[in-house]
Amino acid sequence: MSTLPEPLRAALELAATGVPVLPLRAGKAPFGNCPQCANNACGGRPNMKTAGPCRCPGVCHAWAAATTDPAVLTSPAWTAAWRRAVCVAYHPGAAGLTVVDLDDAAAVAWARETLPATHAVQTTRGEHWIYRGAMSSHNAVRSGVDIKSSMSYARWLGSGAGTMTALPDAVRALAVKGPSPARPAPRSVSVPARSGGGQCPHRTPIFLERGIAMAEQRIAQARSAIHATVYGTFLAVLSTHGRCGCLTDTHIARLFTAAQTKGETARHCMDAWHNASTTLGL
Repeated sequence: MSTLPEPLRAALELAATGVPVLPLRAGKAPFGNCPQCANNACGGRPNMKTAGPCRCPGVCHAWAAATTDPAVLTSPAWTAAWRRAVCVAYHPGAAGLTVVDLDDAAAVAWARETLPATHAVQTTRGEHWIYRGAMSSHNAVRSGVDIKSSMSYARWLGSGAGTMTALPDAVRALAVKGPSPARPAPRSVSVPARSGGGQCPHRTPIFLERGIAMAEQRIAQARSAIHATVYGTFLAVLSTHGRCGCLTDTHIARLFTAAQTKGETARHCMDAWHNASTTLGL
């Protein structure tokens, strides 16, 4: 064990507790994909939304490479990476954790006034507040504050201090983005009248409510390709309800809220809704 690189020693200790780890190179960046995995050749998608783990023996796909398997961590390809590594990172979401990254003193002061106390680790400029429970990751939820959990990595900075508490609603709420001030709030869709007139067949409250609830669930359960899932869900809702006038501001706002909870911006929601409407000729 004396010949192991120091970052690998720390990584093995952390992995033994059930926390998936990976090496970071200079600049606190993950190692790049190997030639066989470059340009998504192994089946990944842009921005690593569905990347890895693949059969590549190397350290590929950033957060998706994180593992607790000591055989992988000490394999020749990984050991070579550990010898070049400057620090250890981990995948919080895979360990059932969420890290609130407070990047400066002002952010730390805000957290102390706003969020429930939990396990805290000192960083170069601020603190990492770590909660039990996973959620989607979001950058810049407010000035100096990032959320790192699923599909993200955080540096391992030591054991820290304090008792880890359950992920509170106050942190989850940070991921819900309000409507962009540059654009109006979602409004009812203006669609042509049904030919032949008559009563709308979708005005049965149960039918419409079930459809909206299923759409919200589909978006909430998406683990990858969030943009495509949101667009596809909007398309499905509009194809069923877009020509009969069923949809109200409340229904559309529910769909937009579900999408924004998964990290979509208000602008993307508006664009996805418009594109779905155009595709259907509405």
